[in-house]
Amino acid sequence: MSSTNPFRNTRIEYHILQSFPVTCLNRDDVGAPKTAIVGGNTRARVSSQCWKREVRLAMQDFDIKLGIRTKKIADFVAKASVERGASLEQGAECGKVISDAFSKDTLFFFSESEAKGFADYAQEKSFDSTKLNDKELQKVAKKTLNPAIDGLDIALFGRMVAQANELDIEAAASFSHAISTHKVSNEVEFFTALDDLSEEQGSAHMGSLEFNSATYYRYVSLDLGQLWASLSGNGLDKAIEAFTKALFVAVPSARQTTQSGASPWEFAKIFVRKGQRLQVPFETAVKAKDGGYLQASITALTDYLTKKELLAGSLFGKQKDFTFGENAGFSIDHLIAELKASLAEVQ
Repeated sequence: MSSTNPFRNTRIEYHILQSFPVTCLNRDDVGAPKTAIVGGNTRARVSSQCWKREVRLAMQDFDIKLGIRTKKIADFVAKASVERGASLEQGAECGKVISDAFSKDTLFFFSESEAKGFADYAQEKSFDSTKLNDKELQKVAKKTLNPAIDGLDIALFGRMVAQANELDIEAAASFSHAISTHKVSNEVEFFTALDDLSEEQGSAHMGSLEFNSATYYRYVSLDLGQLWASLSGNGLDKAIEAFTKALFVAVPSARQTTQSGASPWEFAKIFVRKGQRLQVPFETAVKAKDGGYLQASITALTDYLTKKELLAGSLFGKQKDFTFGENAGFSIDHLIAELKASLAEVQ
């Protein structure tokens, strides 16, 4: 394998339009759909963290083993240590020391291989917690982490280890907040619930829920150079396939039983390109056309990208581009096959 990164400064960019009917995809602190002011208008919003988590979890359905994101490192390592012959007390003590070396009351993103490596290291030290060394633990973590096998989400979404900066991993995937392409006003649903056994007329419970409906623009950038480096050049095809499929199926889970939002991609422009990332701001809210916002959003999206490509000239760095949603014969499987083929051309 060449030490030179063949994908340096190369990324896949996904520009996605997705319409939802009555939903509350992402709630704020009072339970209302999140919003943002863009171009002087209130827009519906789904936070990047919200959709990113759903994409991460969805990758499990596509033969991807996820890392572990938790504050309970001590419990996880203690269990692995006991499985290797430590007493319960030794396991608990080793788990605490190892946990404190990487995280104190914060989430730590680690892989199963790292956890086993920590337990193996504790075993080498006869499960004597006083012999565990922070620097040696960091070496164990660097040696045993293999995102291509059991922590692809760590490579995609990155991790920051405040107490061991050398274990930081730069995220390959970048998500924008999804925003509606048009002006949105949240509405209120008033509801009542009846008591099946009550002999009295009227409602047994009353309440209200806020909702909206919107056509969202989602922007996701996948830095192929960073992903290649984090995976040590292994499994890039599989990673891109799983990530693209997860992007396609993942939907925020808020209120899915009462305000179901199960709408897939309507339209997407996908680029393989070098150079600066390019996100469409939709600064000017689109107006409804032909009965809805989708067609107007498609026009605004494609016009913006076409203009920016012309203005950027050679700096745009386009290698391939694909359109999803216009041709029924071009499925998500075709898109993935084309993306893989484009990677082969780069290599």
